[in-house]
Amino acid sequence: MGQYAAPLRDMQFVLHEVLNVEAELKSMPKHADLDADTINQVLEEAGKFCSEVVFPLNQSGDREGCTYEGDGVVKTPAGFKEAYRQYIDAGWPALGCDPEYGGQGLPAFVNNALYEMLNSANQAWTMYPGLSHGAYECLHAHGTPEQKSTYLSKLVSGEWTGTMCLTEPHCGTDLGILRTKAEPNPDGSYALTGMKIFISSGEHDMAENIVHLVLARLPGAPMGTKGISLFIVPKFVPDANGAIGARNDVKCGSIEHKMGIHGNATCVINLDGAKGWLVGEANKGLNAMFVMMNAARLGVGMQGLGLTEVAYQNSLVYAKERLQMRSLTGPKAPEKAADPIIVHPDVRRMLLTQKAYAEAGRAFTYWAALNIDKELSHADEAVRAEAADFVALLTPVIKAFLTDNAFEGANMGMQIYGGHGFISEWGMEQYVRDARINMIYEGTNSIQALDLLGRKILGDMGAKLKRFGKLVSDFVEQEGVKPEMQEFINPLADIGEKVQKLTMEIGMKAMQNPDEVGAAAVPYLRTVGHLVFSYFWARMARVALDRADSGDAFYKAKLATARFYFAKLLPETASTIRAARAGAKPMMDYDEALF
Repeated sequence: MGQYAAPLRDMQFVLHEVLNVEAELKSMPKHADLDADTINQVLEEAGKFCSEVVFPLNQSGDREGCTYEGDGVVKTPAGFKEAYRQYIDAGWPALGCDPEYGGQGLPAFVNNALYEMLNSANQAWTMYPGLSHGAYECLHAHGTPEQKSTYLSKLVSGEWTGTMCLTEPHCGTDLGILRTKAEPNPDGSYALTGMKIFISSGEHDMAENIVHLVLARLPGAPMGTKGISLFIVPKFVPDANGAIGARNDVKCGSIEHKMGIHGNATCVINLDGAKGWLVGEANKGLNAMFVMMNAARLGVGMQGLGLTEVAYQNSLVYAKERLQMRSLTGPKAPEKAADPIIVHPDVRRMLLTQKAYAEAGRAFTYWAALNIDKELSHADEAVRAEAADFVALLTPVIKAFLTDNAFEGANMGMQIYGGHGFISEWGMEQYVRDARINMIYEGTNSIQALDLLGRKILGDMGAKLKRFGKLVSDFVEQEGVKPEMQEFINPLADIGEKVQKLTMEIGMKAMQNPDEVGAAAVPYLRTVGHLVFSYFWARMARVALDRADSGDAFYKAKLATARFYFAKLLPETASTIRAARAGAKPMMDYDEALF
């Protein structure tokens, strides 16, 4: 079955030693009294829940999968419903929610850390509460007072779950061509008709009601994305007291049979005149749904981080125990028939790649979540604006870079396991399958790359990127004069300059030919991802150097992993920069008839 233990030591290192969150919270009035001990206690209890309750269901849930019982009824794997009840009873759904609706009001970075652990333990199960939290955020931002009163407390408690219904059979990312219709009813509600597909958590037996957030078109709406509206379509229509009432005409028609995440019901949802209520303004539904979509993109990045961590943990245990051949420099375990495979350089390369990606991804995503807290709660308006820019700029990098790395890390885990990696009972092949979807849903990683380069960077003439670049250059200036930091600062400064030059070059070419953006976007995003990781590895190295005399092996390992990252992983940018510079010509000049 494998194992999972929450990496609490590293989580605390990032939060308290690298990000210094307790001091940061002093500038956010609603969080000013929260201290490190409280944060640590929450994370410790969350870690226990994840390893003891959710993780044991991961492999069994994958084998059993969800079952379509007919007439819109879906059964989740054994134990899922009971684990969800424990999740509710412990108050975990309310962790980062508004106290006005029964939430605990903790910062986003605490909720973010919870979701890292949940995703390591069981990604398929975690998608049920994860999507519900996204629905909560969307309605909290855009719902009417009546909608908030009816739905938010139920979503916060976890009694009701949520979904996002975007995709249709003929359209995925291109939502401008969706066909689902919403006709006004005399009572102010709307009748929605259409079909949605690939709806994660769209039907299940874990909660008494499901709140679907559905994109649809009103009569006479403009064509394209400017004619999309957002609607609440509950499975059961709440009565006047907020309790579940009549069954709505929204049903699961079938569930998809998938490569991975078998424990999550991916549904075809049929709306046959289903009753719904408009969220926000008519024809501006995409703006409202972006709250949930952005939350989902960050959430998928956390899925990538969670899988990278659990793949690493299990790979490490296997590499220490599996005996195979002798070390090239002579036996390391002469009393045994062979050496453990961790003595071999290439096994260490794969283990350290997993470890380096997990630890940098943790620092990156926790910092991003802290910036969400600053955006929402900081006392200084300028800080709020800067934090919002950082989150907007780097959300596509979190989604794409971390999920690409997770798939690579899971594949490396499978390679470390050798033949056992290909056998389902050992568990590693499930991580490969589960990791693969994360590169596709909530906007493929190619779409994320286009969003980063085309909208977030070229769209504002590089203003947001320059803000992040200033963080990097300030750190380089501060630390660059210190001899002990040269091995980290020099490559960081180098990749910073190269990203700046590459961005200007692509921008100039794109003025002549917009296809240059599409051709460069994917390798460009990986280049920016490495810039971000280099920045955080340099920051973590600085802290580890400051603690080097403590004798704590944790800091020694941190420095060694930083050195591995800069020596073995950052050089990928030599090829990504070259590929980005190669431009559109090799693809777009290829005669279509030759395919």
